[in-house]
Amino acid sequence: MLAVDGVSVAFGGVRALDEVTFEVGRGAVCGVIGPNGAGKTTLFDVVSGLRRPGEGRVLLDGHDVTGMPAVRRARAGVRRTFQRTQVFGRLTVAANVLAALDWHGGGGGLAADLVGWPARRRLERERRERVAEVLELCGLTALRDAYAAALPVGQRRLVELARALADRPRLLLLDEPTSGLDAGQSARLGEVVRALETTVLLVEHDMGFVMDTCDRIVVLDLGKVIATGTPAEVREDPVVRAAYLG
Repeated sequence: MLAVDGVSVAFGGVRALDEVTFEVGRGAVCGVIGPNGAGKTTLFDVVSGLRRPGEGRVLLDGHDVTGMPAVRRARAGVRRTFQRTQVFGRLTVAANVLAALDWHGGGGGLAADLVGWPARRRLERERRERVAEVLELCGLTALRDAYAAALPVGQRRLVELARALADRPRLLLLDEPTSGLDAGQSARLGEVVRALETTVLLVEHDMGFVMDTCDRIVVLDLGKVIATGTPAEVREDPVVRAAYLG
């Protein structure tokens, strides 16, 4: 589903990413780990379209999307959460999630709004059913009418996850998804991620979560890939242990 091919990004004389290459199979959960400054967030910016690499390519389902802007990638099925929560504070939890579906439009224009066109009503019902489904999946049903700004950071992060899932993404990018979550919420998040049928790429510092949740792991250090493999292989890799896990 995702191929990162020889991607390099430089900031002045510093190479934040240095010929990074890896693949993520369809439906797999792949973790990206590494010390601070390893290039993890820069990699997410490149994959999501917020930053164009100086060298290399990004392919989504075999199609080169390197020059595709972030909005087009989002509409092609790439969804992302951020290290710092990005919710609409003045909207309810349900409205935050519903907002992810609004770009599709309602069909029929203003006339359909005025006359209550049946197709418009059906579409609205389907969207609200999807919102309810995602809120249940993320354990947020009881908070559907709460305003996002009033929630603690852990619950806001779950709102972000629900919003990212609402439009059934092909590729889901999760940046530090357990940050601010308590143990129960982290466990619920792991269950949700493992149950998804979509492809997931996540950056995370909680090694227990990564080892329990991911099928494969990519290890970055100073912008370079120093190891890839299953959780067991990465855990026992002496280079990884010396650079990060040790």
